[in-house]
Amino acid sequence: MAGWLFCCCTSRGIDLRRVTQLSWNPRAFLYHGFLSDAECDHLVKLAKDKLEKSMVADNDSGESVMSEVRTSSGMFLSKNQDEVVTRIERRIASWTFLPEENGEAIQILHYEHGQKYEPHYDFFHDKVNQELGGHRVATVLMYLSDVQKGGETIFPNAEGKLQQVKDDTWSDCASDGYAVKPRKGDALLFFSLHPNATTDNFSLHGSCPVIEGEKWSATKWIHVRSFEYPPHATSANGCGDENELCSSWAATGECEGNPSYMVGSDGAPGFCRKSCGVC
Repeated sequence: MAGWLFCCCTSRGIDLRRVTQLSWNPRAFLYHGFLSDAECDHLVKLAKDKLEKSMVADNDSGESVMSEVRTSSGMFLSKNQDEVVTRIERRIASWTFLPEENGEAIQILHYEHGQKYEPHYDFFHDKVNQELGGHRVATVLMYLSDVQKGGETIFPNAEGKLQQVKDDTWSDCASDGYAVKPRKGDALLFFSLHPNATTDNFSLHGSCPVIEGEKWSATKWIHVRSFEYPPHATSANGCGDENELCSSWAATGECEGNPSYMVGSDGAPGFCRKSCGVC
């Protein structure tokens, strides 16, 4: 599947001459200059005054919880929030050949000195999160800033980790696997599932601690099925849920952990507003 995806001709603003295959196990590709400097700065500006402590999904319950495994701060944009965000989302769909509707809203992340995200998988271990769009099949990680040292994305299980040559410009953390340095405008695409839809243990990845400077990034998670639902149905009093699992998702903290989907924003109501108590 991946070989076919990346041998197609350039189209819709995608220049595949800028794409480098990093690994087949996991399937990972780096697009140099995927975003312009202006686009990077715009995404940072949208997020800067709205950051909150990043959460992780509990492996058993699916509940969003705080953890020292992930020490960054972040926030979710709204889908198609403005012209710039819409353009980026369409570009992601063109590059990955995965439908826009299968993607979550873009999450902006900020890492300060010493902050990190320990190695983890983007596919789910719990059934609750799998009900909403199924597993995450792919991740597009866009770097919005340069980092003087540290902050590398690392794949501890990658087959090519021993062949990658590193000098003293890399952090010690980066020596523990195949690593990618954050460069402003670059985008990293990697797959969490094999082409037969089974989970890929090679896709274990993390974010090394920032040593010098700060790191801004934008993440787009893409699922195997649509992450959207039909237009909102209206209950008798104008308040309702769009999925029978809304109450269970709300009980596990998804109103706070995934507000873009659950609660929504101005002009884009969420799908579980009743269970989240916002209407």
